[in-house]
Amino acid sequence: QVQLVESGGGLVQAGGSLRLSCVASGRTFSMYSMAWFRQASGKEREFVAAISWNGGSTNYADSVKGRFTISRDNAKNTVYLQMNSLKPEDTAVYYCAGANVFFSFGYSEDHYGYWGQGTQVTVSS
Repeated sequence: QVQLVESGGGLVQAGGSLRLSCVASGRTFSMYSMAWFRQASGKEREFVAAISWNGGSTNYADSVKGRFTISRDNAKNTVYLQMNSLKPEDTAVYYCAGANVFFSFGYSEDHYGYWGQGTQVTVSS
């Protein structure tokens, strides 16, 4: 079965940086787009960033554009989210997600059927 395991969350001061990692197993990683979503306390889960199966296309939420970078290493079955210039409003549980359909690219939750357990990111002011 497909498994996604996130790591790298933690507590950081505003303006700081964190890098999240997500290791995938259970299917051919290089055939599927990957994404990061987040859910702040009391709010709905929202899209953060997505990357196509070969890394050739990326997309970001407006709120993180220019500060966050999504990347992947298909040899390591890993997707990353580099987060710079963090703000208190970035505080959330961050989820890694894998696409349902190979060689497809999308930004909505419906496009992703496989989810990690989440990792907490807390940004203090």
